[in-house]
Amino acid sequence: MTTSNDRDEVLAAVKEQGWMLEYASDTLKADREVVLEAVKSYGVALEFASEELQNDREVVLAAVKNEGRALQYVDMRLWGDREVVLEAVKNDEGVEEEEALYYADESLQADREVVLEAVKKNRWVLEYASEELQNDPELKKLAEG
Repeated sequence: MTTSNDRDEVLAAVKEQGWMLEYASDTLKADREVVLEAVKSYGVALEFASEELQNDREVVLAAVKNEGRALQYVDMRLWGDREVVLEAVKNDEGVEEEEALYYADESLQADREVVLEAVKKNRWVLEYASEELQNDPELKKLAEG
């Protein structure tokens, strides 16, 4: 597929299939409205957004609310943003090696509420929690299913 610079065409395409952002021009990958529509449709489309928009908290929140694993495409500074990470773990589909908790800052891997939400969604992610929380009896029981 060729790269498109037609804003209306790309906007219509990403509203239906967010992954189409990959085929947008660099200019449109940096267009906030286009990227927001893409990540609302397909959170992982954040991978194709400009670096600036991968740092944009509102865009990132929209992406992780759609798909938690989009956290892997976020600037590392946002891995420590509790609201962003909490939304990511709540919306994590648990695709192997892409779990949101894996990308969370260590401080949030030690945050009981964040880890609890992550384990509720995917019991296998307990391995990414702090050692203290890995040994938490309630979390261990939940992870054992």
